[in-house]
Amino acid sequence: MEQLTEIQSRGALIQIIDLGHMPYAEALAEQRRRQQRVIESRDTGLPRMDLLIVEHDPPVITISNRPGARDHLLASEAQLEARGVEVHSTDRGGDITWHGPGQIVMYPILDLNRLHLRLHAYLRWLEEIVIRTLEQWQITGHRDCEATGVWVGEEGKPSRKICAMGVRVSRWVTMHGLALNVNPDLTHFDLIVPCGLADRSVTSMANELGDAAPSLDEVKTALRAQFVQSIESVE
Repeated sequence: MEQLTEIQSRGALIQIIDLGHMPYAEALAEQRRRQQRVIESRDTGLPRMDLLIVEHDPPVITISNRPGARDHLLASEAQLEARGVEVHSTDRGGDITWHGPGQIVMYPILDLNRLHLRLHAYLRWLEEIVIRTLEQWQITGHRDCEATGVWVGEEGKPSRKICAMGVRVSRWVTMHGLALNVNPDLTHFDLIVPCGLADRSVTSMANELGDAAPSLDEVKTALRAQFVQSIESVE
């Protein structure tokens, strides 16, 4: 069931909407509708911005229009059908990824002009939100200068991706965003070459913490709070 919270920050009304479980195509249409609303509200007395939070169900593999991205789909149609996984083309940046139950997807629909951010700084800002959230459960997340997202792993050893990112900007208003693995079925990532990085593995909070892992709702609450704190403090 959809849950709505409203805050006022950066001179705008920001709606934070938890969409619950939703198919990818439906959530994409909602993003596009809200992105247009944010653009149109710029010159009104009540500028708008939004944050959508969702778990995609049924699970879905999304493929960008980057050359070669479709080659990173490893599964056959029969394998995808057996596991109930959809495939959708997408207009975000990045390569190929998976979304599904146990993974928190956040779609910020933000006016980067209002936040005084450009694309590189915005991606680093999103990464920081995830890194600070993971710290609450003693998971040390870090950036990789060669690959957008948040990674975990000891220095000198191969890193494991815990949060994927891909965005699109139209008239400096964002779409798409981040996907944090809380407790998904990680075997679904065997259907693809995640993010097109053949030599990298994928992990989750549950995989890192075992029985000490938080619930999905606990992580949602922490991510949402970190988003609010970060948007109020961005310079």
